[in-house]
Amino acid sequence: MPSVVGLLEQRELVARRRVDELREEVDRIQAELAVAERDWNEWVIARSRVGEVLAPTDGDAAGSDASEDLPDPGGQPVRPELAEAAKPKSVVPVWRAGLSWSALSVDYQRILRALADRNRLGQGPLTCQEMAACFGLDSVPGKVEALRSKAKRLVARGWLAESAPGRFTLAKGVAGQGGGS
Repeated sequence: MPSVVGLLEQRELVARRRVDELREEVDRIQAELAVAERDWNEWVIARSRVGEVLAPTDGDAAGSDASEDLPDPGGQPVRPELAEAAKPKSVVPVWRAGLSWSALSVDYQRILRALADRNRLGQGPLTCQEMAACFGLDSVPGKVEALRSKAKRLVARGWLAESAPGRFTLAKGVAGQGGGS
């Protein structure tokens, strides 16, 4: 009959081998992840560079057609005819002085317009539930969270400020634009 200590040692050995195998697998996956992240970053940089090259600088019509889906990194305001080109799933550009609201999709413009109206009336910050009510949406978690995601993205890109958790206002420079379109 085997001893209890011997059985425990066998089980410990099996468990240690499993841990070693899993550590090797984690190391392999981390190495693959590092390569994939590096590859992804290179594509992000490439897209950004192409956006810079294709951005219209002096009203070049050929350049503006090619850069419809890209954010406007050149510092020029987006031309009015491109306002309709903003797609619902388009990238939110980082705000900078002179960038028009028309660089954003209609959903983001609607959020900015609601906050500009609140600002103009001196009513202060707006919560996502209040935004949902303003837009005629049901205040169900799915709709509110979708608005919160958009508002947080606008905060991250400098279009909005979050004065308190969940309370959004226009960022200072954006507020001074008076609509931007």
